[in-house]
Amino acid sequence: MALNRRDFINRSAATGAGVALAGAAGAVAAPAAQAADGQAGHGCPPKTFSLRVLGTTDLHGHALNWDYFTNAEYDDAAHNDVGLAKVATLVAQARTEKGHDRTLLIDAGDIIQGTQLSYYYARVEPITGARGGPRHPMALAMNHMRYDAAALGNHEFNYGIPLLRAFQEQCDFPLLAANAVDATTLKPAFPPYLVKEIEVHGGPRIKVGILGLTNPGIAIWDKANVQGKMAFPGLVEQAKIYVPKLRALGCDVVILTDHSGLDGATSYGDSVPYPENASSLVAAQVPGIDAILVGHTHREVASRTVVNQETGKSVVLSEPLCWGERLSVFDIDLEFDRGRWHVTSVTAEVRNANTVAEDPVVAQLVKDEHQKVVAYVNQVIGTCKEAMSAAESTYKDTPIIDFINLVQADTVKKALAGTAYASLPVLSEASPFSRTAAIPAGDVSLRDVAGLYVYENTLDAKILTGAQVKDYLEWSATYYVQTAPDAPVDVTKITNANNTPDYSYDVLSGVSYDIDIAQPAGSRIVDLTFQGAPIDPAAQFVLAVNNYRSSGGSNYPHVAAAQSVWSNSDEIRNTIIAWVQANGTIDPAAFGGDQWRLTRAGVPLFA
Repeated sequence: MALNRRDFINRSAATGAGVALAGAAGAVAAPAAQAADGQAGHGCPPKTFSLRVLGTTDLHGHALNWDYFTNAEYDDAAHNDVGLAKVATLVAQARTEKGHDRTLLIDAGDIIQGTQLSYYYARVEPITGARGGPRHPMALAMNHMRYDAAALGNHEFNYGIPLLRAFQEQCDFPLLAANAVDATTLKPAFPPYLVKEIEVHGGPRIKVGILGLTNPGIAIWDKANVQGKMAFPGLVEQAKIYVPKLRALGCDVVILTDHSGLDGATSYGDSVPYPENASSLVAAQVPGIDAILVGHTHREVASRTVVNQETGKSVVLSEPLCWGERLSVFDIDLEFDRGRWHVTSVTAEVRNANTVAEDPVVAQLVKDEHQKVVAYVNQVIGTCKEAMSAAESTYKDTPIIDFINLVQADTVKKALAGTAYASLPVLSEASPFSRTAAIPAGDVSLRDVAGLYVYENTLDAKILTGAQVKDYLEWSATYYVQTAPDAPVDVTKITNANNTPDYSYDVLSGVSYDIDIAQPAGSRIVDLTFQGAPIDPAAQFVLAVNNYRSSGGSNYPHVAAAQSVWSNSDEIRNTIIAWVQANGTIDPAAFGGDQWRLTRAGVPLFA
């Protein structure tokens, strides 16, 4: 049977077989870069060599510098630009500087989820492995840019394993995940690593091992898609297995691409026995690593050095900003000594995508797909009687968050009608996912509604007691910074305590309560009532909750272990869109009542 290029690349990655970079890239080293390396002269092998590794992460479906929710070019307060078309220009510049045949390009995961572009080709016109079917715009762009490998991110699993396999089939580079294993056999479910061989004029080739690691939290966050099918051991544990293998294969350089932050808290607590953000631990505890491309946390860390505890050698880590806003550039110097190459230094920096123009070839490659999605998201699906905004939703009760909760609660009530749980009151949780989300007065487009819910979460219904609801709200209220009664209030500084992201803060509908931010965390929920009376700690409630939270995301108490009485496989975003299409009109006056407020020592902070 004939072996096509993609099969060859993926099988080579799985088995560790060498792939010559020059042969794959079809490029020739730039003379200036070649001359920069030290030569022994008169035909003797070179004594030094320099190579470059370029890295992206958390692209999240950004192929172009476009915001599908605002229907305009992307912009933010820092005037960042996004997308692979921008990154492609940075990559071309970096390759020209170093030499195309001595430059690798890798990614640290979260590629196929995050924009309406990526959503469209997962749910509206889903890609398949079949020839002639829709092509994923991210695969089109990344193939053209000649990525060498990409680690799997947790969001790769949001649409299920079949969709991920279809994307894998469309990529001309391997998707790596040494710690994504078959749940039954515990054998790798994806290629764990790739070995690339770099030609050296007049000297022995340099072998570069690229190990991919993904996030153990997938077992929690995408439980419905992976349970019984795949398991996700820890990064340190799997790196201890595979880094020695790469060295045994003769790799002169070992680079990791980790969909795991440098360090920090684990959002799923102890429900998984492996840390969420473990890249610094990997560097410190696993000998034999030269550099790590870091992802997952959407932070910009140009360069960080971690000393390995066993060898005392330095490991250089870099995390470029998400969405293609930055490109990490690792420069690795080697010296030939005692019959083999040795790494002598590693440096890292990041380059800003807003300094360059889009690559016109990449932009043209995805033009048809982009225009199809623009038309899709701009279709009018209903009207709204008053404008709604999420700008104040992190510190005030706003109708736009109440609207999400209304739809979720209505959906669960209808689903439970006629069941043994129909008489239980339904509460709902929602988070201020996007502070820029807004619904205009008048015509409402699909993109307006989709902007309320930027994640592909689905809806669950779980039973909690009144006491557990109180605990749930106390955990949510840790989002606020403790503020003394006489201290000035700056709304930009009272939220996100301990770096808690907005998506980890929940507002509950169906109950009324105050959050007293003068009190310490754990003692902030005051006057918690249901239907005007203090909540009964023993009473039972149904909580409409997204699957991320339901599975343990953000480590909320009780909910992961609570009894599930209903669940749905359709995205909450689609549920909201369908509600607008069915009802025609959104009327904030019908649901936008005040249910919660911030106070200090009993005094409301805002009118």
